This record gives sequence, C-alpha cells and structure tokens, in this order.
Amino acid sequence: MQPEIEAFIRALTKASRASRNTVAGYGRDLADFRAFLLTMPSASGADGEPNGDVDVALISADHIRLYLAHLMKSASRATVQRRLSAIKAFFRYREGTTGAPSPARALRSPKLERRLPAILQPSEVERLIEADTGDNSPATLRDRAIMETLYSSGLRVSELVGLNWRDIDDEIGMITVRAGKGDKDRVVPIGEPALEALMAWRRVMPVAWEADGPVITNLRGRRLTTRSVEKIVANRLIRAGLASSITPHGLRHCFATHMLGNGADLRSIQEMLGHASLATTQKYTHVSMNHLKEVYRRAHPRA
Repeated sequence: MQPEIEAFIRALTKASRASRNTVAGYGRDLADFRAFLLTMPSASGADGEPNGDVDVALISADHIRLYLAHLMKSASRATVQRRLSAIKAFFRYREGTTGAPSPARALRSPKLERRLPAILQPSEVERLIEADTGDNSPATLRDRAIMETLYSSGLRVSELVGLNWRDIDDEIGMITVRAGKGDKDRVVPIGEPALEALMAWRRVMPVAWEADGPVITNLRGRRLTTRSVEKIVANRLIRAGLASSITPHGLRHCFATHMLGNGADLRSIQEMLGHASLATTQKYTHVSMNHLKEVYRRAHPRA
C-alpha cells in the first residue's frame, strides 16, 4: 500500500488545485489508515505481505467502516470526515489508474456538529491589539503587526506566515494571498492601522527585509511557524486580561462576524475569506442572529 500512497501523493502534488497543506494532510491521514490496517490480517492476506505492507486489493468497505468506528471513539467528527475524504480521494485515484472499483464509493461522511465560532467583541479585540502599547521592542512590534493583520484582513494563519513583503501594496492598501486554501490566489484589503503596524515592524526587523523575504519572522530572521503565532496569540490574551481561548483562526471569525454585523454583504466576505462556497460563509449569519436574539431578549418588554 505504501508505494501506492506515495504515487497518489505525487499525483496530488502535481495537481494545480491541491495546496501544500492538503497534500500533507492527506499523506498523514492515509498513513494513519495504513497503520490501522496493518493490525488486521484480513487486509494483508492470510500470511501477510512479504514486506509487511497492506494489500490494497484486499481492502473492503468493511475495513474502512471499522477504521471510522475506531476513530469515532476518540476523534471529532470533523477529523473522521477529513480522514474519509482522504481515503475516498486515494481510491478514486486508484480507480482511475488501475480500473479497480473503490470500496469507499458508497460510504457517507458523518454529519458535522454545527458549532458556532467563538469570537471576541470589538472592544476585546482592541484590548488584545493594544496589550503592549508603549513597548517598542522588535518582538512586541512584530506581535502587534500579527494581531492587526489577522484581524484586519481575515487571513488564515498559514497565509499570514506565508506572506512576503512584495505581497503587501501599502499604496492602495491591499494584500495578495498567494496559493491560499485550494491553491488559489486572492487579493484582500488591509486597513491603515495594520499597515502602520507592519511598517513599524519592518523598520526594526533584526534582518534587513527584502521584497521576496518573509514578512513575519522570528528574531533571527527566519519565517515564523503557525505554531509560534498560536503561542503569541495565547500569551497576548493573558497580557490583555481576556478570559478567552481564541486562536489565530478565531480572529478570522471575528473579522467576518464584525464585518457582517456592520453591514458587509456575504458575497464580499466570502471573497475576502477565500471560501469556495457561500455556504461556508453563511455560518457567520448564525453568530449575528444569536446576537440579535440576545439584544431582543434584553430590550423587548414581551420577549
């Protein structure tokens, strides 16, 4: 099975619509599926494969169902759905290259629980951004630029750390997000406060900036990781005195919800967020409706 997974990953890498994150995620998901199958003799033949691998031809829908049931004991529905998507994609590829029917074709993904994204109020976002006002050290100026940019443009954290200076047009206030989710480029607005924060960081960067160099770096000049940004946001929440576990992605939710609440239309928000489907963007209407219901409940005499 391992050689076939590797062939699938190579084919997926060449596909123009597949982002690096998608390819890496599918690789991890299929490796986990293979590891599960290695514990099942029925997936590797009576005597097992000579190299200790899984015989893909022996994988049935029942093997996949057993794997999904195993996952459901500890993983979220979103994780289970993603793993099944990877398995379906792998067998679709195999069907196209070998003609062997896919055992995953008739399997359906579990329905996702509808959970509304956690958000901060605008005043709380301001507290988060202003947490270190007065401190002009390079690390602090960088962290402020991170907060401002995430909230100002609604970027995914992977898109933020992937930015190069040439992607920021400070004259017209726009950012080009290159190879975002789905490997699609898009252009999004960025506000003056965020631009000022980015320029303040650029002036004190420990390593001289270059047009093709990273925007967000550590203090040694290397591109920051998504995990490092998550830690920066978590630490800043503590300094701001906010009892919230919001993540960098949560600031993206704040961007969309506050835009919607202030009159932006869903289509524009969809474009700025880089959502392929309007249905994905529509979850923010539920957040706004909950807020309206709460206002109504507090204000109406007969609510």
